[in-house]
Amino acid sequence: MKRAALLAFPFPVFLSALATPANAVTCRTDEFEGTPFSLCEVLAGEDLRLFLRGADGEILGSFAAVEESLGGARLAFAMNGGMFHPDRSPVGLYIENGRREKPLSDGGGYGNFGLLPNGVFCIGAADGGLRVWEADAFRSARPACRHASQSGPMLVIGGALHPRFRPDSTSRNYRNGVGTSADGSRAVFVISDAPVTFHRFARFFRDRLGLPDALYLDGNVSRLYAPALGRDDPGVRLGPIIAVVESRDDPTVEAVD
Repeated sequence: MKRAALLAFPFPVFLSALATPANAVTCRTDEFEGTPFSLCEVLAGEDLRLFLRGADGEILGSFAAVEESLGGARLAFAMNGGMFHPDRSPVGLYIENGRREKPLSDGGGYGNFGLLPNGVFCIGAADGGLRVWEADAFRSARPACRHASQSGPMLVIGGALHPRFRPDSTSRNYRNGVGTSADGSRAVFVISDAPVTFHRFARFFRDRLGLPDALYLDGNVSRLYAPALGRDDPGVRLGPIIAVVESRDDPTVEAVD
């Protein structure tokens, strides 16, 4: 969803790099056909959650507010986690800790969310499996999700690019998204560090990362929190935020060269 007028900081902020041991979250930078990307890989079973509201019912809106809400824990990684309205409420399906705040949308409407098909990122309720679903497939399968966020468009659908993407497109934007492995064992969250077309962004997931399914999360509002990369991007207040939570005594983020 394009909200260029709201963008306060169009470029990511790079702080001093910090690498910590273990590998619940592995973050790195990459380049594909001349476009730089930053990405963080999360394994199923890690404490990956969606966040929207605080204990007072108000929308949190920032990485710092999410971390503050955790008490003694901290964020190992975070990213904007789906499209939202001007009041920062989710545009489509939103489930947090098994509670559904918004139902699955039929995808109608304007902007990128309406560029069908769109999809759902689901963290499984039973096994913690990580999966991107095309929205109609999600509606038919009705998987049980502990956390879920609907966004769009789909970038990669069963190994095929979204049918509306064109290699000769001139529409470039900062973008972020998530792709999942076929077995649901891992999710890779990606943000472009330069404007990129949908076609190249989708091919980065499929051709570079080898992921069969990927979902667009947003455009100019895209932000990344990744201490392992020295990233804590500023910007406008957000709606849904997706993050890995860790104990302050047990750092689990690794930077890979």
